[in-house]
Amino acid sequence: MVPIPITRRTRIAADLYPSNAALYADPTLIEGVDYGRRYRRHLDDDRSPRSRTASVRTTVVAPHGGGIEGGTSQLCLAVAGYHPADLAPTTATGPVHDYWMFEGLRSSGNRALHVSSNHCDDTVARAMCSDSLNVLSLHGCTTVTAGLEAGTRAVLLGGLNHGLRLYLMEEFAAAGIRAVNVSGGQQLAGDDPQNICNRTLLGTGAQLELTTELRTAMFAPTRNARADAGANTLPLFWSFITAVRTAIQRQEATQPIRCA
Repeated sequence: MVPIPITRRTRIAADLYPSNAALYADPTLIEGVDYGRRYRRHLDDDRSPRSRTASVRTTVVAPHGGGIEGGTSQLCLAVAGYHPADLAPTTATGPVHDYWMFEGLRSSGNRALHVSSNHCDDTVARAMCSDSLNVLSLHGCTTVTAGLEAGTRAVLLGGLNHGLRLYLMEEFAAAGIRAVNVSGGQQLAGDDPQNICNRTLLGTGAQLELTTELRTAMFAPTRNARADAGANTLPLFWSFITAVRTAIQRQEATQPIRCA
């Protein structure tokens, strides 16, 4: 798929909190009520040196999950190799990956909990990313913010890991999913070294921004859309997941981990 130039942008609203630490320190917010954090690290087996690896190859993150950028929690879990309905491993489609997410849990007003990826300083998130060769960060955006025509179902590719971005572009093209390469310096480019997706062992990562229309088309409408989303995924959701996981596998194939 030929990269599509982005020519029109609108400024993203300023965040209320300058960092995750500032948000966590707000006494008016309650973890488990206003927001939540979920993560999973897959421990090495200490019984044998041969079973240990030098580092985690890939971590998947969703810094704005739950009600902040709808659908990104479910996407994060599925890309990591877990079914978003019950967290059952979907290992038939490949390995499981470490994951971390921050989620807005309010019935409304979750946008106030948005913290820019450049300012994400959650200690667990940073520790997990800094121990990984690759990080894939999942986000949601509007077509207005992306500078695309209304109604566009598309994913915007950003981040400093250009090899992984190439694999993602090729896999999205094969899946028939419209993908847009965002060039350096543009909004949603994810090219700041401080962006959580780039805080890896290699200093590079990949960021995916899915338009509202693309995310909406991945889930069947239900009465309680957010709570039921994981159990109401549509074929497009799994086509997207397969494309992303295949791209990650291709990237990891270029990064053999050898034990001394």
